[in-house]
Amino acid sequence: MMSYSPKTILIFLSFYTCLLFTACSHKNKVDVSNIAVDVKIERFDHDFNQLKTKPITPQIAILQKEYGVFYNDFIERVIKLGSTADTNYYKNLRDVFAGTAYSDLKHDVDALYPNTNKQDAELTDAFRRIKYYYPEKKLPRIYAYISGFQAQVSLGDGYFAVGLDLFLGADSRFYKSPALVETFPMYISRRFTPDNITPRVIEGIAREDMFPEPDENKSLLSKMVYNGKIMYFMDQVLPDLADSTKIGFTAKQIKWCDDYKGNIWRYFLEENLLYETDYQKIQKYLNEAPFTPGLGADNESAPKLAVWTGWQIVKQYMEKHPNVTLPQLMTDNDAQKILNEAKYRPKDKE
Repeated sequence: MMSYSPKTILIFLSFYTCLLFTACSHKNKVDVSNIAVDVKIERFDHDFNQLKTKPITPQIAILQKEYGVFYNDFIERVIKLGSTADTNYYKNLRDVFAGTAYSDLKHDVDALYPNTNKQDAELTDAFRRIKYYYPEKKLPRIYAYISGFQAQVSLGDGYFAVGLDLFLGADSRFYKSPALVETFPMYISRRFTPDNITPRVIEGIAREDMFPEPDENKSLLSKMVYNGKIMYFMDQVLPDLADSTKIGFTAKQIKWCDDYKGNIWRYFLEENLLYETDYQKIQKYLNEAPFTPGLGADNESAPKLAVWTGWQIVKQYMEKHPNVTLPQLMTDNDAQKILNEAKYRPKDKE
């Protein structure tokens, strides 16, 4: 039964969102208007609701035919009703629709998303840019669903699905409930906004489909550069998106990084962190958090400083190597070479 108890299956909350008023660089922005890609988010949430009002057995058959493997993934892995072969399957479905949790959540999703025209246009442009750089790439169908706060986005065979209930806006009544605050504190839920749908889809496709992190990436430097490449990929595919929306910083946090970039880099060097492979020691520089312990006064530092620094290294490397293509960059796993040739020597702002 769908409830407010938050567990996750595949959720990209560890990186990025919120708006800062810094525009991304528009140089090298390519013309993709003639690339024949048009994205339309398919409203599985609407079709699933038909099970409430129509004869359930034939409607399930329609959903299975239309959505393929996603239907079973949704039932078994997202809302966790058990296998479609279970004897209690039909009863569990009816229990979902009978509860106020589902109807309340559907009400708010429908009110905020009567359509997804804005996201359709954004994803169309982004997918065209992916096709520009990767003409042979087969892009997934995009589905929208209500997850019961189980998953913000999920990736499967031929699809990428968006849990609209985790994009209801920072002030959503649901995110203030104690159960959800415990799992999604404010520094995370402030980014559960409609503007974050497109970047989360692109980030998920990049990280989980196109460029999964190599198993051999153990050192902080290798993880820095890997994450920097993902961010740079997002720069090229989402050229009009604010940097803060990509990395999930507030305006103050991104300004802090820019003001103290020299100090951040010195810290990594002086603490001998670049070649550290103990994940327990380096995870605090990579993962989601309200700030980075040990840096900055009064908890004003940004989190994920290794991600931000890797991004700056990769951007500087590409500025110094204008003939390197995006596909060439993304397949280059020599983090030490990229660092060396970037000649990254940042200085704090005066």
